[in-house]
Amino acid sequence: MFRVVCFRRHLFLAFAAVCIAGCCQLSNAQTGEPGDGETDPVKLFERGQDAHAKNDYQKAINLYEAAIKLKPEFPEAEFQRAMALLALNRKTDALDGFKRAFALRPNWAIAYSKFGTFLGNYGNDSAAAEPILRRAIELDSKDELSLVTLAEIRARAGDRVEALSLVHSATALPSANASTWRKRAMIEKLGGDNPAALLSLDRALTIEPRNLGARYERAILKLDTNDPAGAFADLQVLEQAGHARELPGALELAELYARAGRREDAIRILDALSAADKSRPEVVILRGDIMDNGSSSEEERAALEQLAARDPKNAALLGRLGSAYRRVDATKSLGYYGAALKIEPTNIRYAIGYAAALIQLRRFADAETVLRRVLAVAPAEYTAHTNLAIALYEQKRFADAIPEYEWLAREKPEIAATYFFIATAHDNLGAYQQALDAYQQFLSHADPEGNKLEIEKVNLRLPSLRAQIQRGQGNKQKKP
Repeated sequence: MFRVVCFRRHLFLAFAAVCIAGCCQLSNAQTGEPGDGETDPVKLFERGQDAHAKNDYQKAINLYEAAIKLKPEFPEAEFQRAMALLALNRKTDALDGFKRAFALRPNWAIAYSKFGTFLGNYGNDSAAAEPILRRAIELDSKDELSLVTLAEIRARAGDRVEALSLVHSATALPSANASTWRKRAMIEKLGGDNPAALLSLDRALTIEPRNLGARYERAILKLDTNDPAGAFADLQVLEQAGHARELPGALELAELYARAGRREDAIRILDALSAADKSRPEVVILRGDIMDNGSSSEEERAALEQLAARDPKNAALLGRLGSAYRRVDATKSLGYYGAALKIEPTNIRYAIGYAAALIQLRRFADAETVLRRVLAVAPAEYTAHTNLAIALYEQKRFADAIPEYEWLAREKPEIAATYFFIATAHDNLGAYQQALDAYQQFLSHADPEGNKLEIEKVNLRLPSLRAQIQRGQGNKQKKP
């Protein structure tokens, strides 16, 4: 037998480089086209590997096929041909070649591992990769790469139990590296175990302190677990490592700083951009989000419209425009939310925004229709209940509005305005005792400054209301 030289590592084709034991040394590759009179199958194979390493997959396939034609029982050539076919996304042909290779060498553990890993990670074919990876693990229970890849496949399939079992086996190996611990963290996070995921990322950074991917993932996880101080420390390391050097990284880092409560650092990152980048729509929009003061600037709205013009089917952009125009132009807000809903008809947020614009336009009945549809699928949606209460109240349907306001009061009893509307609704219906009770609740929750006008109205109303109750008035409720 011959020794076959593994082709050089190049991007993800490192997975295709297989050391084949028990073979002899080959001579240097010759030049020429596939099958140009060469009669030595090993030399053809070597030339195929050279082409393979240069990403010239079709030439490599031709050379491998020429070698196989001269030497039909050549598992190494069959395997490498299958890998080249896989790189060209010719999965059916690749799998056929793979089967021929392993019919010739059935217990070839490392090749099972490399092919299954490549197929699972880059071929996007979990169903085909899974049995190959299981066979690789049968042949070598300490195959870290196969264990991790199969764990990811099982996690994507929703099988968290086996996924964790597999990745725990991988991290238990002495060879487990930072990448393996990061994969474990990802699977633990998918399973909802954020504390375990943080510990795994800590372990990854202990093994490889300069692993910026682990640092980035830990920063986000700390933000997700309400540890802004811990996230800020990791974000500083990322910034020092040059994460903000290019525009995409700067935008990402600024957004993360803002999430960590470090708005000044977020703005500092954006201020360091070039003048051209500062004027880009995405930068203007992010700055507006970070400086959020409850409204949008004309510049921000223009930037959003510029992006939407480039991507008119982007529902998220249309929804943001609906929100941006909510306080300045209800008609435009309605149009943008309506366009977003046409693209994503089941998006509750867009439907609520659409209804809010209808309310601003005093189209209360139309808003009610939309909001009742929302609450049919999301009965606990607080904003939808708020807007529905307003729509009913404004239609003077006080009896229908009261249950909505009472629901709001149960959910957020600290909000004084809710009791004011409950009280005035009862008052309009002639239910004076209920109105008095609600007015008193309002006064007990009201802020002397924030609710000053309403407090004055209530204090003016209370003497006459108490007198009406004493006279026995209000026993019959007015019709809404």
